[in-house]
Amino acid sequence: MKLKFPVVVIDEDFRSENISGSGIRDLAESIEKEGMEVLGLTSYGDLTSFAQQAARASCFILSIDDEEFINPDPEGITKIIEEIRLFVKAVRKRNEDIPIFLYGETKTSRHIPNDILRELHGFIHMNEDTPEFVARHIIREAKVYLDSLAPPFFKSLIHYASEGSYSWHCPGHSGGVAFLKSPVGQIFHQFFGENMLRADVCNAVEELGQLLDHTGPVAASERNAARIFGVDHLYFVTNGTSTSNKIVWHSTVAPGDVVIVDRNCHKSVLHSIMMMGAIPVFLMPTRNNFGIIGPIPKEEFEWANIQKKIDNNPFIKDKNVMPRVLTITQSTYDGVIYNVEMIKEMLDGKVDSLHFDEAWLPHATFHDFYKNMHAVGRDRARPQKSLVFATQSTHKLLAGISQASQILVQDSEERKLDPTCFNESYLMHTSTSPQYAIIASCDVAAAMMEPPGGTSLVEESIAEAIDFRRAMLKVDQEYGHDWWFKVWGPDHLADSGIGEQNDWVLHSNDTWHNFGNLAEGFNMLDPIKATIVTPGIDIEGNFGEEGIPASIVTKYLAEHGVIVEKTGLYSFFIMFTIGITKGRWNTLVAELQQFKDHYDKNMPLWRVLPEFANKYPQYERMGLKDIANMIHAFYRDHDVAKMTTEMYLSDMIPAMPPSEAFAKMAHRDIERVSIDDLENRITAMLVTPYPPGIPLLIPGERFNKRIVDYLRFARDFNEKFPGFETDIHGLVKEEHQGRKAYYVDCVKST
Repeated sequence: MKLKFPVVVIDEDFRSENISGSGIRDLAESIEKEGMEVLGLTSYGDLTSFAQQAARASCFILSIDDEEFINPDPEGITKIIEEIRLFVKAVRKRNEDIPIFLYGETKTSRHIPNDILRELHGFIHMNEDTPEFVARHIIREAKVYLDSLAPPFFKSLIHYASEGSYSWHCPGHSGGVAFLKSPVGQIFHQFFGENMLRADVCNAVEELGQLLDHTGPVAASERNAARIFGVDHLYFVTNGTSTSNKIVWHSTVAPGDVVIVDRNCHKSVLHSIMMMGAIPVFLMPTRNNFGIIGPIPKEEFEWANIQKKIDNNPFIKDKNVMPRVLTITQSTYDGVIYNVEMIKEMLDGKVDSLHFDEAWLPHATFHDFYKNMHAVGRDRARPQKSLVFATQSTHKLLAGISQASQILVQDSEERKLDPTCFNESYLMHTSTSPQYAIIASCDVAAAMMEPPGGTSLVEESIAEAIDFRRAMLKVDQEYGHDWWFKVWGPDHLADSGIGEQNDWVLHSNDTWHNFGNLAEGFNMLDPIKATIVTPGIDIEGNFGEEGIPASIVTKYLAEHGVIVEKTGLYSFFIMFTIGITKGRWNTLVAELQQFKDHYDKNMPLWRVLPEFANKYPQYERMGLKDIANMIHAFYRDHDVAKMTTEMYLSDMIPAMPPSEAFAKMAHRDIERVSIDDLENRITAMLVTPYPPGIPLLIPGERFNKRIVDYLRFARDFNEKFPGFETDIHGLVKEEHQGRKAYYVDCVKST
């Protein structure tokens, strides 16, 4: 496979008709004759932006302007040296290994300061060797660098795919050949390309190693990733972090075990409770009237309070039991994270294993901005007794492709993970036909985070996120007393740069978060998670006369090419991953301003939301402001912000162990109960409103009045505003006489 990594030459004379220009062009021609591309540039331009070319180059050749040295001009010499220094510094911030050469006609190392010299791979003296010889020297260094880039598994996969071996194993498309036999297959082949299909191979290929028993290049890549992430053990997972969570749980939890779980957990954790037959004790998070889920207060982690919950649970017989696992959502959807060191100190040895679901936080270990605010990593103190697990979605915040995930493990001082036993759980949940492209992306995603490159990528994400917040504040200030969108977060931003961790710590009784009396230093907001709040409601839950529900804004953005991650009642969520660019977030700011203009003019929906209006013609002649205020009035009349807050914070009464209630589904020992008859009934399934996508009830819990009132509200809203429906997983919809009826499958009453 031929890679496109040009040799980049920076020389102001590259295109000049003089001896210096002729010499560098001769060298470039010699390099190209050896089969490598050359990119010739006449200036550095913006150094920071140009240094990003280090990801696309095989080496850099930098000119020393000899004329300035021959005819000494102190200012000119200083300028040249400083330009080189700044460029080298910008490149090395991202890449320690790419070759950098200086070249000129008369200068030697005595003319260059040491801080530059130590970063160079050598000097090129144009008049001492032939261009052909110098070209071969440069190419040798460039190839050594390029050969070092691919991590173990990805390197083996490239080699295998390029060998041209005939295969008689699965998958049946045989390296893409099957697609070539069909017209629609030809389209598929052309869309995805030869390399991806040749690399889609069976686990019978011995030279690629085995994901299932962690051998060969796969094992080498997992060890390499463990080194990069600073952990004792690391396992790639190709079924997403939902599966990673289940692997961790199945390796630690057995039927009847007591587990401590964040009530704001991903449904895969609740699925694990049902699958393993565990008895959960829940820790309740805070919540504000924007619908944003906050942290679990620190006092909830105090053992006396956990013991009280154990004592009050009717299904726990042994009140002195040691819980098998604690699972915490680290970070929440909106970016709230915990000081893990405090949690370890409180619960080490009191809980067998500590598990942090870091699906949204794999980047944190690579920057001191997140010090102590992530589960495991370099230079972290080991717990004395408890194992620490972290499960991470490399496809969410890093560069993995969809379903790429990983499990990280930190041994304690007294106990080490047993890899053989752990792998039995791994095998139980992992496909015997893993997608090798996903494994390769896990491998590459880890290699990309090797410091200093990974640190630079994370810092850039933070910087872009904070610049976006500054831009939104600037727009707000220019609009003066008119309305604009707010980005949820601290009231103060650093004037420049990324500021300090303390800028983002949630302090007790801060009005911006409204989560109440929080322990000092226990939580912070990850600035790369940006929740944008729309007008119409304040953090106390008070509604304005007019308002803009977030679903209208996100539908508008979607029809204008901007897709957001999550939509709430009066907020929507975006993430500044390592792939976000200035162009992308500035486009979002511009589109929000377009929305404001169209809203203020009450433009008809057929103009500003043509696809939506075509699908729902009852709205096409309505104005943007009209539909916004209609939905807003409905929300206000039902006091939906306080309704949902109180619903999520209400007592969830366990009537049966979750696994026992869910088993009623398999045995069909259930009945479909109408919303109006749900109060006090026991659900046999998860009930999960979107937003926020957090399960409200789990099997075995009873419906209370607040939950039933919300379900009635959702039913009435969906009837009145088709196209804006509230989605609630667990509700069964059936048509009766032209009207939708809603039911939940409950345990049969006796």
